[in-house]
Amino acid sequence: MRFVVGSGSCGIAAGADKVLAALHYQIEEGNLDASVEITGCIGTCYLEPIVDVYVKGKIKRFVNVDSNKIEELINNAYIGTPDGSNDLVLEQLNKQNRIVLRNCGVINPEKIDDYIDLGGYQAIETCLREKTPIQVIEEVKIAGLRGRGGAGFPTWFKWNAALKSPGDIKFMVCNADEGDPGAFMDRSVLEGDPHSVIEGMMIAGYAIGAKKGIVYVRAEYPLAIVRLEKAISQAREKNILGRDIFGIKGCDYDLSIKAGAGAFVCGEETALIASLEGERGMPRLKPPFPAQKGYLDYPTNINNVETLANVPWILKKGGQAFSDLGTDKSNGTKVFALTGKVKNGGLVEVPMGMTLREVIFDIGGGIVKDKLFKAVQLGGPSGGCIPKELLDTPVEYEAINKTGAIVGSGGMVVMDDSTCMVSMAKFFLDFTCRESCGKCTYCRIGTRRMLEILTRITEGEGKEGDIELLEELSIKIKEGSMCGLGQTAPNPIQTTIKYFRHEYEEHIAGKCSAGACEKLLTYDISKEICVGCTVCMKSCPTSAIMGSLKKPHIIDQSKCIKCGHCVDKCKFKAITKS
Repeated sequence: MRFVVGSGSCGIAAGADKVLAALHYQIEEGNLDASVEITGCIGTCYLEPIVDVYVKGKIKRFVNVDSNKIEELINNAYIGTPDGSNDLVLEQLNKQNRIVLRNCGVINPEKIDDYIDLGGYQAIETCLREKTPIQVIEEVKIAGLRGRGGAGFPTWFKWNAALKSPGDIKFMVCNADEGDPGAFMDRSVLEGDPHSVIEGMMIAGYAIGAKKGIVYVRAEYPLAIVRLEKAISQAREKNILGRDIFGIKGCDYDLSIKAGAGAFVCGEETALIASLEGERGMPRLKPPFPAQKGYLDYPTNINNVETLANVPWILKKGGQAFSDLGTDKSNGTKVFALTGKVKNGGLVEVPMGMTLREVIFDIGGGIVKDKLFKAVQLGGPSGGCIPKELLDTPVEYEAINKTGAIVGSGGMVVMDDSTCMVSMAKFFLDFTCRESCGKCTYCRIGTRRMLEILTRITEGEGKEGDIELLEELSIKIKEGSMCGLGQTAPNPIQTTIKYFRHEYEEHIAGKCSAGACEKLLTYDISKEICVGCTVCMKSCPTSAIMGSLKKPHIIDQSKCIKCGHCVDKCKFKAITKS
């Protein structure tokens, strides 16, 4: 019997380490013929900690495992699976098509043999022995693989440009600088299946003529870095990385890791290159493109984690098999991080072309507490908010772009009817404003001015003309910014104004219908419910509440700072806000 504990960051945060320790203790104490191993996140983060028990080739799955009840789990593992535990996961997985996540939650990411046993590193060896770089690029072209980091640029085209660039020294870089709020696809892949990324980098390196690869990963991903380091070390031990790999004379390829400081702008490839070189991460004008003049002025190709994780599958199964999935212009699958007000939060991988409704409701389980769906933020802070009227929009690059949002790296933040869209726009703009490198005037100052306007609006100081000013600034910032950060920073504002303009108008008129902007709320005490206990009056920091013992109290609105302390203290729910 084999116990496998989901030990991605989500599992560990939910208590997987305690589960692991308890399993080891109970197995040793009971002298049981069983082993304990780890795996990455299977994607159903809301069910963590998850323990899979392998018995005679079959899986018994336990979810939301309590580390204090491990003895009970072990006993149940011998007699059967608790009702519905496996079904919860299978129901979600059966609606997906997993290519990038094919090994996550299946293999032990710290054991290279697990990856090899499932056919790992066969694709790169076949490429080295049987295919030319041009043939490899052609296979990726047939697949129709587009960059999964945001822009959706054809992968084969970037590879071909780097291959054609003259010079014996070239670099292959993996962009693992995942910085979108609510996005954790790259982290989970690196934690759960680092070898697929390594193999993808090797294939890409062979295709462009690079013998050196660099993984640029943010330092905030310590577990991903540790597992990636172990994977690289194990690959070297098996002569999969290093000199004369696979015993092929003169065939050299090796990898190193660069831990970035976490600047969002370093997701832009020229800023990433600057950071790699020890400079401050700031974008530069293109051309020359990195394929012509990149890291240390040598030809460089940059792809993100998800893009590279697709590559071994494509070279093994064939480009046409990948192309057959998805739509005509958006081939294959896409991984999304479902977060926000959705019941089944976690990672999902679906064929391109599936609708937002299917992703959020069929796979994600719908809205928490069955509230009404209001919007979904797609593409992170550079993306846009898509309203309920467009729920049947297919998830593909062109269709999503038409809404004003972008597919981006795959962050999908779901919002219910309690969300204030003006506050949401402010939240994302605050993020991009802080993350601006400051090189462009429009981005550095323009986003700051927009944030000031949004702050005024959410604090009840909005005025006529603010909406039009936001629209004008959005256009100017897009036109005047050099890199993708500034060019897409206005997207949340533009889409919320486009689809929720009435909320902006309400705020300027002095009301937040979602009840989220504190300074636009009015607190009242119900005369019918208030018993005059004086608790709220004593807790008020500005003495805005007046009244006598055992008589209904009132609030002096001129003194009320809308802190909400009175609501929290009232046991009788006599205080309301509107």
